[in-house]
Amino acid sequence: MRRGIILAFQIAAVFIGTIVGAGLASGQEIKQFFTEYGYRGFWGILICCFIYIVMGYIISSISLKYNLKSYNELINLVIKPKIFAGLTDGITSLFLISGSAIILAGSGALVHQYFKVSKWVGILVMAAISLIILLRDTKGLIEINSFIVPSLIIVLITIFILYIFFSKEMVSANDIKIIPRYKDNWFLSTLLYSGFNILGCSGVIVPLSAEMKNKKSMLWGIVLGALVLTALTIIINFMLLLNVPYIFKYEIPLLYISNRFGSLIQILLLGIIWLEMFSTEVSDVYSVGKALNQIFNISYKTSVVIIILTAIPISLVGFVHLISIIYPAFGIISLVFMVQCIYFYFKNCR
Repeated sequence: MRRGIILAFQIAAVFIGTIVGAGLASGQEIKQFFTEYGYRGFWGILICCFIYIVMGYIISSISLKYNLKSYNELINLVIKPKIFAGLTDGITSLFLISGSAIILAGSGALVHQYFKVSKWVGILVMAAISLIILLRDTKGLIEINSFIVPSLIIVLITIFILYIFFSKEMVSANDIKIIPRYKDNWFLSTLLYSGFNILGCSGVIVPLSAEMKNKKSMLWGIVLGALVLTALTIIINFMLLLNVPYIFKYEIPLLYISNRFGSLIQILLLGIIWLEMFSTEVSDVYSVGKALNQIFNISYKTSVVIIILTAIPISLVGFVHLISIIYPAFGIISLVFMVQCIYFYFKNCR
């Protein structure tokens, strides 16, 4: 019983840490996929929660039943014909490597914006420390998220409470409703956002399911992770909405919001943003490393070194540019992946 609860919390931490990367922790993702749609963005966040729980359960169930060890095995199992499966596998690997590059770019943007030093400093430090943890395999993945995610929750809630306390006159349902929206297709944006997150998470959920071998703990971990992630996203979106249009000027909108609370809060937020970038960097590279190990029989340690060396030059494209182009494109691909997973589950796992 106690071990099952501990496993559920560890799985929840890894689930949250995988999704809360550079884009979400900085506020950039939330701004693009939810805040720009006005108060309707909150409906999108709730729909994302439902999708996370359903798809996480389906992917874990398929993985456990067929003893899958990496996302490429899942793709080749559920997607037909084989040619399309191979294409999807390659695209998924590219997505995760791109995600890794986005995290590196985000680290560079964070260091450059606050410390006014070269982006290379943030990129190389992130790459080096990630490699150290990645060489510890699944144990390292669980350890870092078990520390980082609780820290994230504490800092974000602290900032939210401070914001509410010092901005009482601005906080009301009516204020939220009258904030202008800049885009209209909020439902499509929601599907795209949840889609690329599920695609990214599959690279962690599959090997975790294989190692944990506990369906109940996996389910409760995914549910807990989705609920906490949803609450954090709502908090971030709420603060961003009340700071429209000023947040559109910054690569890291939450840093702009925290400026009013003093240097200590700023430093804490910067630390958490960097740590969450780090967590997702590890998750993305871990996922592709496991896949390369299965496909090409390359050792896991060699695989992660190759992936990080590949991601560094891609990161130079730029943080916001990468998020605005790559994320929606891979979101569309991931929608097809989700539909095929659902079809396979109801056909073969019921």
